[in-house]
Amino acid sequence: MTELRRRLDAADVDVALITDDDSVYYYTGYYDYLHMEFGRPTILVVPRDGESLLITPSMELEMAEAAAVVDRIEPWNDGLGDEWREQLPGVLSGAGRVGLQPEYMPPVVRAFVDSHVEAGRLYNLAAIVSDMRMIKSPEELRLARHAGEVAMAMMDAERATIGDGVPEFEVALATTAAGTRAAAALLAEHYPDHRMSPQMHFLQIMASGRDITMPHHRASTRIMRRGEPVFMCFCGMTNFHRFKLGFDRTFWIEEIAEANQAEVYQVAVDSQAAALEVLRPGALAEDVHAAYAEVIQGAGYDYPFRCGRATGFSFLEAPQLVFGDKTELKPGMVLAVDGSVTAAGAFRAQVGDSFIVTEDGYEQITGHAKALEDVVISSSN
Repeated sequence: MTELRRRLDAADVDVALITDDDSVYYYTGYYDYLHMEFGRPTILVVPRDGESLLITPSMELEMAEAAAVVDRIEPWNDGLGDEWREQLPGVLSGAGRVGLQPEYMPPVVRAFVDSHVEAGRLYNLAAIVSDMRMIKSPEELRLARHAGEVAMAMMDAERATIGDGVPEFEVALATTAAGTRAAAALLAEHYPDHRMSPQMHFLQIMASGRDITMPHHRASTRIMRRGEPVFMCFCGMTNFHRFKLGFDRTFWIEEIAEANQAEVYQVAVDSQAAALEVLRPGALAEDVHAAYAEVIQGAGYDYPFRCGRATGFSFLEAPQLVFGDKTELKPGMVLAVDGSVTAAGAFRAQVGDSFIVTEDGYEQITGHAKALEDVVISSSN
């Protein structure tokens, strides 16, 4: 928060209003309150000088007092007085420029701010916040490495559960249990906050058989069969101590029934390898994407979607590994880097891992063998 104040001062912004849940956590350590989806705003007020203020529902007061590192907390209750609006007029009236993140501010809060602040006094904080969160602290990198351990425990459980005659949801149950147990062990050994949940919770992204071309298909009651491909993605489920990663693989059950799938899969592996050749400090985000896209298009497939993205306390952070993002990669960034190919209507293969950008390259923090012989799952392994 001290650094945020410094940047507000440099930008001549008098007060920042932070309403994004992940950024509230980043700046204060406050988490697991009822979100805006329940109609209850939580607002962090940070002046460039003066007391920081957390406005949050009164039902969350004990949690806020236990977790939030702020100067003052003001609770509000449903239907009493002006609710969350009570404190804001005083905050806004004395401020010259008011900073906010337009894309993350709930419409009801934004409407209130607009009614009290002329448009010319508003300042977009997106660049300040994303730039601060882009380079991870040593504590965040520790979380990233532990998140990688949780992700690999889930991948091992998934591999052990996939098989002929197994419904997809059984795989999802196995990965949830394995990830939760791995997270619980890490929390107990390394982290003193007993309130942090180890529970891995997300609708498992996976697709098998004819659904393999659907990249965000969720685990269903479908029964998997011998020879079929299975795609597993832990990009939503890898969420350890609120730190998120990307991690995915394509497997086959017992054998590859359609031989051409192996050729497509190899292009996906090669495209990730090409991206990793470029992944290093000083490279631009779009350079990584360009190397990946060149392999895919060179093999005769359509221009692909983004190669990856930064992660952290949010599922999607800056930069994105996509054409047009000219952010220079720097040590301390955490990036999910994919290789993928889609043969429209027929087959889709993807492999992806998460990496920390280091002083001279990268450190891989998720992993599973990608050779064909390692991704065909037999009953003996």
